[in-house]
Amino acid sequence: MVLEIAQIEVKPGHESAFEAGVGRAAELFRRAKGCRGMELQRSVEIPTRYRLMVQWETLENHTVDFRESADFQAWRALVSEHFVAPPQVEHTVLAVQGF
Repeated sequence: MVLEIAQIEVKPGHESAFEAGVGRAAELFRRAKGCRGMELQRSVEIPTRYRLMVQWETLENHTVDFRESADFQAWRALVSEHFVAPPQVEHTVLAVQGF
């Protein structure tokens, strides 16, 4: 399992519209090859900062299968107008399971 973590800064005043767009995009992720779940977290200290976390079976499910799909274009169309800058994306794998 690979966890995609995208830090997204949105324009002030766009928080509700961005969250609504991510909600509408959930179905795009649900049907993506190898996608096992997604969630959006909002920073308490910096309310215009979000972290989108998507669980993928493989790195390629995200970087190739999803990013090269029409659904990726639909995802960006729903949310990109709210971005301050392109998201900062990294991929992680579990190193230690605490409990």
